[in-house]
Amino acid sequence: MAESAAVNREKMRLKAVNVYDCRPESSAAPPRAIDITNRDYTMFLQAVRKMFSLSPNDTFVISTTDRKEIDEALYKELDDGKTLHLLQSLDQQLSASTQERIEYLPHFHTLVQCGMYEYYASEGQKALPYAFAELIDNALSATANNTGIRSIEIRLLFDEAQGGPAVVVMDNGCGMTSKQLNNWAVYRLSKFIRENSVFHGDHSSYVRPVPVPRSLNSDISYFGVGGKQAVFYIGQSVRMISKPAGSPDVHEFVMSKEEFERKEKNKEDIYSGFIRNRKPADFSHVNVSEEQFLQSIVLEEEGKESFTAVVITGIHTEHVIYLKQHFSLWTRELAHTYHYYVHGIDGNDKKKSRKTDYVPNIDIQICLFERSTRVPRVMNLRQVDNDMQTLYVNASVSTFEFKATGAGDTLVEGLIRYHPFLYDRETYPVEPNAAAPVEDEDEDFVVLNPEGRGKRPIFECFWNGRLIPYTSVSEFEWCARPKKAGPVPLECYNRISGVLFANDRFQVSTNKLTFMDLELQLRDKETIFTRVHKGQEQRVKIQKEFTSWLKECHEHFDKQVKFEGFMGVISRTDVASKRQQSPWAQFKAIKWDGKTYKTGQYVKTVKTHPIFFGSIVQFLLFGDYEGDVYATGGHMQVALEPKEVYDEQRIIPISKIDRQATAEAINKNIEDELAKLPDRLRVSWPEGNPWSENDTRSAGTPLGPIKVEILNKKGESMSRLPVNVNTKKFLIDLKVIWHSPKGDVQTNSYIGMHSSKWEYWFKAMENLSKLGDYTLHLQTILSDSSTSEWAGKRLPYYTLKFSIKEGKAVSFVLACITSSLQVGVPFSIPVEFKDAFDYPTQPPRDIKPQMECSSLELSYAGMAFGTTTVIKDVRAKGKLKNPNKVHKVKVQIQGLKNNQPLLIAVNPGPPHTLVVLPDDDIISIENGNPANFRVEVHDECQNITTQPKLSVRCQLLGAPDLPVDVVDCSNTGSGLMLTKPLLLKTINTEQIITARFNIPNHKTVACVERKLHVLPSTRVSRLEVYRQEEGSNDVMVLQNLERIDWTAGDTLGNLHFRLYDEGDRPICLTPQLTGKIKVNWTAKMDTEELSQGKLPHLCVPTQAQRNNFYHVSFHDQQVVNTSFIIVPRPDEPERLLVTLSESTVKMGETLAGHIDVIDQYGNKTDCLNSESLNSLSVSADGLDKTTLTVQWEASTARFSVCGIRFASGTPGPRELCFKNQSMEEFVRIRVTVGPPARITLLDEPEMPLQVLSGQSLNTPFALQLCDEWGNPSPDQRIVITMKTRSPLLKVKSSVMSQPVDVEGRASFLLESVSGPKGEHQLEFLGTFSKNSIPGPVVTLNVIPDPNNPVSLQIEYNREATLCAGDIFPVFTVVVVSEEGSPVKNICPASLSMLLWQGVPSGSQLWQGVPSGSHPPSTATTLKCSKQKDTDKDSCFCFRDKQIPELVGKYVVQFVLAVDKTNYLWSQQIPINVAPNKAMKLAPETPTSTPVVSNSNNRANRMLLDSLCLKIMDQYNNAAGEGIDGQVVVTVTGTEDLAVPWFDHQDRSVSYSLINGEALITDLALLENSPGVDGAEYTLHFCVEVQQSDISIIPFTLPFRFYNDVEHQKVMTTLSKKKDRLSQSILIYREILDTNKQLISELNCQVQDASKKLNELKPQIIKSGLNISELTTVSAIENVINVKKATLNKIEDQPRRKCTIPDPFKGIPEVLGKIAHLAQIEDDDAAKVISWHLLGDMDCVVTETTAAAKRIYDDTHGRQQVLPLETVFWRPNNRSLPHIRNGSPLFPALGNPVFAKDVLIFPQYVEICNKVFVSLIGDTILVDDLDSANEYRRGVVQNKAQCPTLLTRQGERIRSNGKFGGLQNKAPSIEKLRGQVFGAPLPKEYNITCTQIELLQQYSVAMQKANEVQSDYNSHLQYLQSPQMKQKQQKLQQQEEELKDIEQTLASTPERLSRAVTVKRTLEPEAPKPDVPDVPDVPDVPAKRTRRQKRQLNS
Repeated sequence: MAESAAVNREKMRLKAVNVYDCRPESSAAPPRAIDITNRDYTMFLQAVRKMFSLSPNDTFVISTTDRKEIDEALYKELDDGKTLHLLQSLDQQLSASTQERIEYLPHFHTLVQCGMYEYYASEGQKALPYAFAELIDNALSATANNTGIRSIEIRLLFDEAQGGPAVVVMDNGCGMTSKQLNNWAVYRLSKFIRENSVFHGDHSSYVRPVPVPRSLNSDISYFGVGGKQAVFYIGQSVRMISKPAGSPDVHEFVMSKEEFERKEKNKEDIYSGFIRNRKPADFSHVNVSEEQFLQSIVLEEEGKESFTAVVITGIHTEHVIYLKQHFSLWTRELAHTYHYYVHGIDGNDKKKSRKTDYVPNIDIQICLFERSTRVPRVMNLRQVDNDMQTLYVNASVSTFEFKATGAGDTLVEGLIRYHPFLYDRETYPVEPNAAAPVEDEDEDFVVLNPEGRGKRPIFECFWNGRLIPYTSVSEFEWCARPKKAGPVPLECYNRISGVLFANDRFQVSTNKLTFMDLELQLRDKETIFTRVHKGQEQRVKIQKEFTSWLKECHEHFDKQVKFEGFMGVISRTDVASKRQQSPWAQFKAIKWDGKTYKTGQYVKTVKTHPIFFGSIVQFLLFGDYEGDVYATGGHMQVALEPKEVYDEQRIIPISKIDRQATAEAINKNIEDELAKLPDRLRVSWPEGNPWSENDTRSAGTPLGPIKVEILNKKGESMSRLPVNVNTKKFLIDLKVIWHSPKGDVQTNSYIGMHSSKWEYWFKAMENLSKLGDYTLHLQTILSDSSTSEWAGKRLPYYTLKFSIKEGKAVSFVLACITSSLQVGVPFSIPVEFKDAFDYPTQPPRDIKPQMECSSLELSYAGMAFGTTTVIKDVRAKGKLKNPNKVHKVKVQIQGLKNNQPLLIAVNPGPPHTLVVLPDDDIISIENGNPANFRVEVHDECQNITTQPKLSVRCQLLGAPDLPVDVVDCSNTGSGLMLTKPLLLKTINTEQIITARFNIPNHKTVACVERKLHVLPSTRVSRLEVYRQEEGSNDVMVLQNLERIDWTAGDTLGNLHFRLYDEGDRPICLTPQLTGKIKVNWTAKMDTEELSQGKLPHLCVPTQAQRNNFYHVSFHDQQVVNTSFIIVPRPDEPERLLVTLSESTVKMGETLAGHIDVIDQYGNKTDCLNSESLNSLSVSADGLDKTTLTVQWEASTARFSVCGIRFASGTPGPRELCFKNQSMEEFVRIRVTVGPPARITLLDEPEMPLQVLSGQSLNTPFALQLCDEWGNPSPDQRIVITMKTRSPLLKVKSSVMSQPVDVEGRASFLLESVSGPKGEHQLEFLGTFSKNSIPGPVVTLNVIPDPNNPVSLQIEYNREATLCAGDIFPVFTVVVVSEEGSPVKNICPASLSMLLWQGVPSGSQLWQGVPSGSHPPSTATTLKCSKQKDTDKDSCFCFRDKQIPELVGKYVVQFVLAVDKTNYLWSQQIPINVAPNKAMKLAPETPTSTPVVSNSNNRANRMLLDSLCLKIMDQYNNAAGEGIDGQVVVTVTGTEDLAVPWFDHQDRSVSYSLINGEALITDLALLENSPGVDGAEYTLHFCVEVQQSDISIIPFTLPFRFYNDVEHQKVMTTLSKKKDRLSQSILIYREILDTNKQLISELNCQVQDASKKLNELKPQIIKSGLNISELTTVSAIENVINVKKATLNKIEDQPRRKCTIPDPFKGIPEVLGKIAHLAQIEDDDAAKVISWHLLGDMDCVVTETTAAAKRIYDDTHGRQQVLPLETVFWRPNNRSLPHIRNGSPLFPALGNPVFAKDVLIFPQYVEICNKVFVSLIGDTILVDDLDSANEYRRGVVQNKAQCPTLLTRQGERIRSNGKFGGLQNKAPSIEKLRGQVFGAPLPKEYNITCTQIELLQQYSVAMQKANEVQSDYNSHLQYLQSPQMKQKQQKLQQQEEELKDIEQTLASTPERLSRAVTVKRTLEPEAPKPDVPDVPDVPDVPAKRTRRQKRQLNS
């Protein structure tokens, strides 16, 4: 204790401080040491005053070098050797510089973390830029809190005249205090443990910055290592100069290699030194002669608030050279490292403005000073535009942002960019300094950066916003390139680059070159990836989102060369490599970068020797393509131009196209080459008579002579080919061609040779006398071959077209007039003039013909000249005695010859006068008699004339409803009129009417009128019936159609009648008149009583309330009648009438009926009322009066009885008594057994019944049918059905349903019961007429079969609206097993979807289809769609199936063909097909064409009586639900036809449209409506609705309009027949078209089948089979049987097998035991690996923990299990331990390989990989023990972990190195007793399986081809059958008949002018006139019609 106290005292005695006198008046002096041992603060101040001679009045301050005043508290913390300042005030300037001694011993962390840098050392790259980065990191941290510009400057001072070389790094940051500068000097003193103050009270711990985007927090000065490493890597000495904010002092510290060596040599304390404290700009300590640049730096300190400058000297020479020569390279690396600090979080995006408000304020500038005479090189990192991040940002078109969060606060922000392919290059950025590819002119199409990213990693990694250059992440699992092609092309995965921004929770190396654990943490299963979209995180499936984004990028941004116009595939023999000779696809055009290049287009090449021009022949692309395709390059075949010079073709890459060349430049070059070749002919006429183009000359004019010259494009004359091309001479071939009507005729042909004097000369030709067009051809030909082409182009030629016309006229000919001429009607006489060659020619002018005729007077107006010369307006007048006489006319013209007279025939002229006979002005007739007029039509010469459509009309005026008579005078010119009786409706006195005669079609002919006096007729015109009792004067006149009530069964007598004439005068009754009286109630009439005016008695019928019609008529020339109606009324009430619904009733059932009171005739009386209900009673034995109800029915005036029910008593007859007052009625009914109500078991067993799956029950189930009261029911109509309540339970019995026997019993014996494990219920139900009877339910306990499919589960969008003609939603079918899990091993071809129209028919059962649920034979079968990558393995999809076009209810059902006899049916799914979009208005059924006439009978004017129109869709489905409005009907006609009007003079009629339906009723035309007789009009039905978005096509209906009824009837019949024929023809055509379509489809099937066979043939040949032997299906089956025998033989061969039983395989969610999951080919490897895993071989692998727990429970814990859910697995693609960075560390012996790599997994490959990696790990297999030991020694010596080693000899070396002993030696394979991995089947087995599969496909294809060919041939024979020929003949006959009818309808004469509309008054509906009947077209008999329909349907 004494010794320790002495030591402590010794230490305390050594405590002293060094004090500098820094007062302004003091001079520079060394510090003075003051001992502070055992002194308090007051004593210390006294010592200071004493040391520095300070008086008590002097004021001073003692402070640290950091300007902290020493007070009593800080004094206690002073350390020994501390430097202090004696100041006058705390903020005064230092008068001189001071020095502070410091120590910077390395911190203990140096030892703890010494290996980190070595382990993650630089990867051999040039690390100098990253050394600068360490200094920039410090500067960024120092300037982190700057509010303004953060300035960082690197100066490279390489001017030796200024004391260089040196490197200075300066910033305007916060600076460093002396303590902080001391901390900087300490190695490995990180910011987490350093103290920035000398006093404990000022110490503040490290505060983590607030998270910011991209972690750009500038917190990257971390470890206390990088700065020291950087400065001594760059140079050998560093001077730190810093001024902290708020301090007036500058602190300066120097470290140098030289100083360290000196201290070591002198054995001084190495890690100690001095910090110089001085005022700013004080360079007194600087050696100006050696470090002149340092003086400048110190002088810059003046005025700076704070700063830090790192001055490095002693720069290594190689560094100086590198920094000078590669200035742009290393500055680009720095710009890359600090890209996001310089440019912000979005990077240097030049394409668009910034996305965020963040503006970077960091300014990093680099200046290189070489010599004072040179301008410094200055580079601001913001100006660098070729760093990789800038290239990535600007080359991308879309980004995918995400975040990765892990344990703790680890956060990574990720960004993936897409770089598209653009036409001929990948835009993925290339390293600027990378070597560019050398382009060979013969090389294929060059794609820049062809592989995009290639094998480079995707992600560059940034830490706190700063690049970590030596760490990159290749990919993540969700963005990795897939092994199989998916929706995105695989090359798109090479077009992405990415960035990862990690926060400071991830560890990096001390030099910040590598991450320690980034990729490891990101691949941890706890790491969660989320997508960031528009700044928001989305918890979605990252892989699905990434794939979708990548697909979208590919579709929108990739621009490849598009090859269009596929022409075929060829082979190229010009390619040297045989592999590249075929196939080459041919195309017509390409689209490249917005330009289209087509065949025949001129192009210019680039980068070819020489550059040439040519036209594109075709485009070639290597590969087997069809149709348009996108590609990255290709070739084109070019024909060199001009072809006249270069007769050659070349094939070059399309990249050689000069895309900048213009068409003008190309054409100019070609034209220059062509200028030397012959271009044109120059033709001249030496004698001055030139013929011009299209000249016309008279016949016989000579042509020529002609001189011809050959000129080139330069205008030079030539006679031979150019010398440099060929020396062939030219000849000129002359031909004259006459283009006669029969064809071209050559009239002249000459060959002209060249002469130096007159070139090419041709004499005159005088043989051109034929009229017509001629062509003179002059063609240049070659002298040796007489060809007119050279190099594929025609040689110069000249063509002259001219015509030879006729000469002057010398004669004329009069044309014959064949048409009939009329008197007074002008006509023309054509005159033809001819020349000397007898050719027609033009007439001479001023000619005056002279005409003479003996029988007629002729005159003409003059001559008309034109294409035909005529004597115009010739008129002939005179009285025609003989109409058939021919008149001879002589014509003469002066100076011209003519010997032919003109013969003409003249007929009477047009109507001029109308003559009516007799010509009396007044004529008297009696009403009902004809007037009889004769009319004649005369022309102007009083000749009776005829005209087509010449009719005379007589209209009667002066009374209403008078008839109009029309007589046709077209043939005779005369006729009789008013020959029919004239009947006036009401005439009591004499009336005068006017008859006006006119010709409607000739308004110029004057009308003629005659007066008619009409007298009343004496005929009977009215009949009156009256009743008068005998002896009474009261007379009751029975009006016409009067109703009379009379008692039923009574007699009505005393009926009389009277007759009156038109003057209403009574007519005396005579037997002659009364004999014409008829009545309809009796045939026997008393003549005598009739003569007295009496009618027979009338017996009133006994049936009441019926109208009885009675008619009295007088029959003479016209019928006069009257009628009345007798309605009998009931007699007095007599009894009750009870009417029941049935006479037999079952027990418990009810009857209903009604009660009436009737009279003696059974007529219902009206004596009952509601009050009579109280007096009514009903009684019977056993009657259940609780259900009995009696009600009064007011509407029928009777009692209604309901609920007559018997609920007790025995079955038998019962008597019901109905009583009402004094009336009583008995009704007898029979009561039978009640309806069957339930089924019972006679001997009910104990439940539940235990039954094994597949076994039977020995005891049958005996069932009894009973009614509600338990009575046995013998109703044999009841069928008892045995059903399972669970669809999974399957029972087999000899009978599943049977009717009960005569005792009402049935028996069922179960032969087999199968189903899933558990209790199931078996139900017995009785059925009759769709009614079910409940029965007993039997509970069965069944053990299930796990692999048996039992049901189909259907999923689809049930909410979707199914519109007609659209596409069904996707139907997903899951096949469910007995366990309820999906069955996956189902072939999609065995699943089918059935669709038919109707409603579901009931439940479906297993083992076939029960009756009642079988789909109809017309059901459409649809196949399963091809499975997509996104579909689940257990799901089968039916997609893209079309919805039927007909609206209605449909049923969809799915069926699984389990085998050839068993089918599994799904539930029938009802679907409702809704109509599509409303499109048109149409009727439900086709309508016939209406035919109407202008009649006063409304029925004849009726267009439509009733027509229902509906709004329909495009498939004729009613689609107007919810659409209301109106339908407007209008009439339109053609051209200027007058349009008929509707009733009430309406031009349009509107009908209500309700819910899309309108009923058109009572649509008729206006009486006397305008219209043209025989014209066709159209009814337009237009829809008007309020919905603006609905557009409906109107419905149109044509109709015909006529003026007379008879014509209407004929045309109506024709129209109906036309409609029937049209319908029949339509049906015939549909049958023929259907057969044609079927032939076409069968032909396509034949072609498809042949195509399938042809596709399979190459595969069969490739598999090694002989295709020539496979000619028939039987031959193929024989080969298949041989191959199957080979398979059986291979399977029977002895091989290593695992004999461990596996009873759990096949259970859902169970994969099997480990021993069965893998196979090993090598026996030695199988033995040692099986032994190594011996304890795990029996383990069962399950998918879920629940399945493992079930096996564990079933085996009571004896079976070991391994659930996959609990297996930890991480992808491990590491190489063997002796390989590092792709190179072996030492030569490895014994062929080492991972043991897991020798395992073969027959199935579940990925799952087995996971399982065996967790079991066997990195265990390595080696040949022998010596090699294994040597391998382990080499791995351990290279400081790597060595896993367990196994040898093929059976030894094992554990991972700890231990080997030897029995526990490390595998026994022989026999002793393993089958617990060994099996051997795989030989490769021959797989080849044979492939051959069998191909043979089966080929057999099916051949069988189908034979069937389709057979169907095709048989249908062709059917089309040639007599039956089909008969149908075709019928179709032709009906078409011809329809054509005749249409012509008849179209040729109906028009009765009116189209321009004039005349209203008419139609004839009254009096007796029809006596005109011949128009025969109607007979209708087709009904039987014949049905027979034709049957024929059509056949």
